[in-house]
Amino acid sequence: MSTPTENLAQAGVSIWLDDLSRTRISSGNLKQLIDTRNVVGVTTNPTIFATALMDQNDTSYDEQTHELAVAGASASEAIFAATTQDVADALDVFRPVWEATNHVDGRVSIEVSPDLAHDTEGTVASAKELWQKIDRPNLLVKIPATKAGLPAITEAIATGISVNVTLIFSLERYNDVIDAYLTGLERAHAADFDLASIHSVASFFVSRVDTETDRRLEEIGTEEALALKSKAGLANARLAYELFEKKFAEKRAQDLIALGANLQRPLWASTGVKDPNLPDTLYVTQLVAPGVVNTMPEKTLEATFDHGEVTGDTITSTYAESHEVMANLKAVGVDFDDVTRLLEEEGVAKFIDSWHGLLDSVAKVLEAAR
Repeated sequence: MSTPTENLAQAGVSIWLDDLSRTRISSGNLKQLIDTRNVVGVTTNPTIFATALMDQNDTSYDEQTHELAVAGASASEAIFAATTQDVADALDVFRPVWEATNHVDGRVSIEVSPDLAHDTEGTVASAKELWQKIDRPNLLVKIPATKAGLPAITEAIATGISVNVTLIFSLERYNDVIDAYLTGLERAHAADFDLASIHSVASFFVSRVDTETDRRLEEIGTEEALALKSKAGLANARLAYELFEKKFAEKRAQDLIALGANLQRPLWASTGVKDPNLPDTLYVTQLVAPGVVNTMPEKTLEATFDHGEVTGDTITSTYAESHEVMANLKAVGVDFDDVTRLLEEEGVAKFIDSWHGLLDSVAKVLEAAR
């Protein structure tokens, strides 16, 4: 009998874990998830690193922290040293997966500083620094899909850096992200880069869309509004896949693919269910289509492995229904453009808060170790 995660992989979904810590790597747990849960990649963010670095029961960072403290490192320098080491070590664990998947998977993502979300030049400089420091071909550098992030995505791709574009909530912004990727590839080709070596995923957030939309539907409170609860996240993501299919079938993208370029795969992020009344595998089993990535918290991964019902493609036959959901949201009074604008602002703000909390905590740890 195949496991649900095997079925998911066979349906064309790359399973990535939305978590990383030094203990997960050193204990062999990451390798175990690769072997038993079909995990073929990892994503990280400032919140994940803050949790790992500040875990009182985890002593795996103590030696490095002491060395950094003695050397007089600042909090940001210490975080850079610790996180880039973790990501490099994880990339080495995934190297066989990277080779076995023709360099498509076996990927680990690390984010530029959240403080740079509205700073194009700073983002490009940070991406280049991370790429050079970690120095692994299976790395992805995360750049947020803010307006300032879009030209940074193009510049990073143009210089041969593989990019995970994060914090995408709207179809309009996703369209801009695809264009930024294609422009970067065109510039990379003009500069004689091997396009086949450049990879990218576009991280489209799901559960947060439902959380905010459902809050507004409950405020409206009509029968028609309440009937739309928990439908926006899936509909929005499914229409993102429709846009992905359309954009990469166009001549501009096909010309680049003919030169060796890779598709920029859609990645479903924020797939842990926030509403306890919903099935805990909803944002996994209902977002299955060829060539997508689903990055899951461990709880969602284990739920999927235990009882996920994978029935094949649950996206491409739903476009008409998904368009209808979005039209109905508008009809009952939900301003979806405002929903996605707010979610982008909140997403950036949450990562900045996590980053500054991490900086403060690490500064205290360094001070105590000196």
